[in-house]
Amino acid sequence: MPFDLTSNYFSIFGMPVSYTVDAGFLMQRYRELLQTVHPDRFASASGQERRLSLQYSTHINEALRVLKDPLERARYILELKGMQWDDEQTTLSDPGFLMQQMDLRESLSEVREQSDPLEAIAEIISSVSSLMQDNIHVLEGLLQSDKPEDLETAKTRVRKMQFINKMKMEAETLEATLEDEL
Repeated sequence: MPFDLTSNYFSIFGMPVSYTVDAGFLMQRYRELLQTVHPDRFASASGQERRLSLQYSTHINEALRVLKDPLERARYILELKGMQWDDEQTTLSDPGFLMQQMDLRESLSEVREQSDPLEAIAEIISSVSSLMQDNIHVLEGLLQSDKPEDLETAKTRVRKMQFINKMKMEAETLEATLEDEL
């Protein structure tokens, strides 16, 4: 059961480092990898083999989680390219983006006052999803580069995606609450 825990997540799945990921291939490789290292296969093995199996499975699961998520995958690629993250410093100085976020937050806070709150929240979720897709599209190009300015731009895009993702989660939570109230 040889497995290198220091390999990058793309290598684990036999994929090149790329923002664009073939989800079908990723899941196929995931199932294949788990079949070889899953702890259930090592129930009667030595304690060390069981621990290694658990470590490998945990590592594979974390790799899958990161590679499936466009935001986490972008952060990970930037880290592989040497970019440092300071999670405390997530402020953005893009006035247009900040205004857009304020407008979306205001719309979100007024959803219950709308004549059709579910339609209003669906429109917000659609807008936020569109913003996320726009950023994903831009990142596909930026993350192919090793130029410092492109990587800094990608890092800014990832920070924007963090805000957008948070907004999307809040909107989806509100949508679920509204549906439960009906």
